[in-house]
Amino acid sequence: MLGPEDLQAPKMKDDTSRQKDKERKSRLSLFLTKSGSHENVSPHKKTNATSSNISTEVALQWSDSFEELLKHPDGVETFSQFLRTEFSEENIEFWLACEEYKTIDSETKLLSKAKCIYSVFIESEAPKEVNIDYNTKMAIQKSIAQPTRSCFEAAQTKIYSLMKRDCYPRFLQSEIYLRLTRRKGPGATMFRRRSRSCVFNERGEATMDPSGW
Repeated sequence: MLGPEDLQAPKMKDDTSRQKDKERKSRLSLFLTKSGSHENVSPHKKTNATSSNISTEVALQWSDSFEELLKHPDGVETFSQFLRTEFSEENIEFWLACEEYKTIDSETKLLSKAKCIYSVFIESEAPKEVNIDYNTKMAIQKSIAQPTRSCFEAAQTKIYSLMKRDCYPRFLQSEIYLRLTRRKGPGATMFRRRSRSCVFNERGEATMDPSGW
């Protein structure tokens, strides 16, 4: 039999329930982007990618362009790791969520996903709120009741430009990326020694002596 305290419990836990709902939506969005959006970027999805299974040759391709980086699932994951060090991982997560959103065919799922993206990334004080201007945010807010596949397009473009202009150049200079591009085979020092000895010997003289490799 329910007592007075049991009847009052739902009201007392109202605020915490809302917070937990936001956190649940956040986790759901992150799960969806990691489990589905990488497949939309590239059909050759790899899970749990680590630096140990990323070749130097592949990593070097990522420096060709930001677009080239996003074509590779491992590139997206490595870039995400870098953004986490800058506390801005919401940018790539939002971009990936939008990529997945544009592939949805069902209107019911489109509405559900749109509301999820809005609550996680767009609305004020969202758990992973991205930095977009007021007009763009208001345009999304007005369209969220009957969302189209393009309702997040302006915001996605702005976040993409932000990552390409500001985050990507820093990524190419980051320890995370340089560690990959300087590595050859099982050891990083072997690749650095090889690169140096192709040009100079121990005395600083130019040489092509393979024994210095």
